[in-house]
Parts: sequence; C-alpha cells; structure tokens
Amino acid sequence: MIETEKKIERVFLVGVELPDTENFDLSMEELQSLAKTAGAEVVGSYSQKREKYDSKTFVGSGKLEEIRQMVDAEEISTVIVNNRLTPRQNVNLEESLGVKVIDRMQLILDIFAMRARSHEGKLQVHLAQLKYLLPRLVGQGIMLSRQAGGIGSRGPGESQLELNRRSVRNQIHDIERQLKAVEKNRATVREKRLESSIFKIGLIGYTNAGKSTIMNCLTSKSQYEADELFATLDATTKNINLSGQLNVTLTDTVGFIQDLPTELVSSFKSTLEESKNVDLLVHVIDASDPHHEEHEKTVLDIMKELDMLDIPRLTLYNKADKAEHFTPTLTPYSLISAKAVNSRALLQQVLLERMKELFLPFTIKVAPAKAYKIHDLEKVAIMGNREYIDDIEVISGWIAEKNKWKLEEFYD
Repeated sequence: MIETEKKIERVFLVGVELPDTENFDLSMEELQSLAKTAGAEVVGSYSQKREKYDSKTFVGSGKLEEIRQMVDAEEISTVIVNNRLTPRQNVNLEESLGVKVIDRMQLILDIFAMRARSHEGKLQVHLAQLKYLLPRLVGQGIMLSRQAGGIGSRGPGESQLELNRRSVRNQIHDIERQLKAVEKNRATVREKRLESSIFKIGLIGYTNAGKSTIMNCLTSKSQYEADELFATLDATTKNINLSGQLNVTLTDTVGFIQDLPTELVSSFKSTLEESKNVDLLVHVIDASDPHHEEHEKTVLDIMKELDMLDIPRLTLYNKADKAEHFTPTLTPYSLISAKAVNSRALLQQVLLERMKELFLPFTIKVAPAKAYKIHDLEKVAIMGNREYIDDIEVISGWIAEKNKWKLEEFYD
C-alpha cells in the first residue's frame, strides 16, 4: 500500500455478544465513535453471538477466517475488538490476521493519551497504560514490535513497552510517587476550598453530554469542547457568578463511558475526587441520545463505586433542541439547551432554585449602623425580598448551613 502524506488507519471492528451481554448495540456504536475520535476510518464491523468467548482467539475459527479475508480484501491495518482481550488472545489474533489487534481498553487508553493536557493528566494516562501493558509483556508476537505506531501505540512509547517487567514495575512505582506529590498539592488546594464559604458545584456525566459547553456558557471562558468522546480530561475549576455578589465554583471533570477500564478509574481517582468534595453535583445528560437511560445508569454505577451517591444532585438534560418526544427518568431535573441564546440566564436560575432547596431560609432586620455588613452576606447568600420598615431594612433569603453563623452579626 503506497504511503500518502496523511495516512488514515483503516480499521475493522469485532464484537462478540454473550447471552448476558447488556447494551451490545450501544457498545458497538460507541466503539465506532471511539475509533473515529482516535482518527481512524472504520471500514466495517463484525458481530457474533456465542455462549462464551473462544479462549484462544476470542471468536470461533470459522469466523476468524472470514475476518482474515475481510482484512486482506479491504487492506485493513488494525482490528479493534469490543472487549478486553487476554494477552494470549491478543497474540493469537495478531498472528492469525497478520495485522495489529487492539481491544476497547487500549483504544480508550490511547484516546486519553491523545487528550491529556496537564502534567498530572499525562502521568495518570501513562500509569494506566503501563498497568494494562504489564501482563501483556509476553515476549513474542506483533504485540511487542509495534514500530508502525498509530492507534493503540500513543503514550509510553516503544522503547518503554519493550523493557522487561521489572523495569515497567519500577516505572509504575515512580509515576505513583510523582502522582502522590501532585495529589498532595491538589489536596492542599482542595482543603482551602473546603474551608472557604463558597458553594461548590461539580459537573458529572457521560462523555460528550455537553459538560464543557455548560461550563463555557456559565463562565464565558473557553474550555475545550467538541462533539467527540473524551474532549475533556483534566478537572477544571472556575468561579462563576450566579446573581448579584453571589459567586460559586464550578468543576468540570472527565466524562464516563460504558466499560471504562478499571486502570483508568483508579489512575484518575484524584481527578474524580474533585467531584466528591462538592455541595451539589450536576449530572449532565444528552437528552437527544436514544441511549441516554443506559448512559445515566453507567454514571450512577461509577458514582456508587466512588461513594458519591449521597451528594445532593440536580439532573440537567442538555441538547433539548435536538431531543424529540423526550421523557425524563431522573428527578429533580431541568431540560435545557446549553447553546441556546438565553441559556446562561436559564442555567443560573435552575442552579439558584436547586440551591434554595438545599439552603436554610432566613429573615433578618438590619439597622443602619450594620448596613455595611450586607455586602459580605451577599457573597454567600441568595438574597430574596428586601423592604424598609421605618429605617430598618428587612431582608429575607437563603443561606448554606455552614454559613449561617454570618447571620449572627445582624442579631442584637
């Protein structure tokens, strides 16, 4: 095959559906989106129903021959399997097909390597890749000679993959040590934020649900957003104004996906921890996606795994402009379109209403001598009705439990 200036990898997708496999079609659709996100051209796909995976070659021998003929006929350079392969299956498939074979996990790890922006993000991906590759250092087959590069080979780099197990273990230990130092610094920043009186909101949701669009809408600052999977990897925290003097922090984190590799969940734990220390979790869901219920379940399962189900939540169904005949499945919820003209004001209102439900209502009487203290109160409270009775100002509103001590300054 003649090399062109911009060579796009031609890939073929393979999936096996077992009797207990859930959401198989969704999973195959996602695999196609993942492959495109990684920069590949998906030439075709093949699915097979089986009672169990073939321990040697994942698919049956007859079907393997069909795939091999397709690979030759269509000049396929990479086969992507929609399940986690054992090292043995991976080597056997590569030897049978004569091309590079990667699984769903390697593909996701590869996209993460491509997307990581910060030093911490790059370390986390590198760690996840090394943990995944450690049992795969089998010393034979195409697996250890990926000189061709391309999808599945981004990240640690060729020379590192060919090192022996002990060397890889040393690297894992070294990266974990570096991450501990980064995490310590993050924990210090987090502690300061926890001590502060500012209300903290975290965005969480399936990948490509529109979290970064919502972040940009509320902050007017640019956060990388694109209609693709895993556009955001690094946790980003920004201050946003909701009304008057009231500011809150908003944290956008990595999106989730079905069958997210466990290596990634553990590597990105510190990034996901950012969402654990919030006062309100905003679960963003793409209302226009026909599989949004499965997406919701995936996110809730990971939240359970991270012990985050007790945090107050607001479900935000996004992309309302693209959704037809939509029926919500989670409450409390709001249906919005983050790209609509009036979306900022609407989002601010939705967040304020949910915060009122979590805050304590109050009414205070402010004498002229204490009027200067109102400015500080406005920074942490949602101000409601204000009226004067004689020269005393009567103010009602809502305030967080942790900040109610600020009202004591107004009591005689």
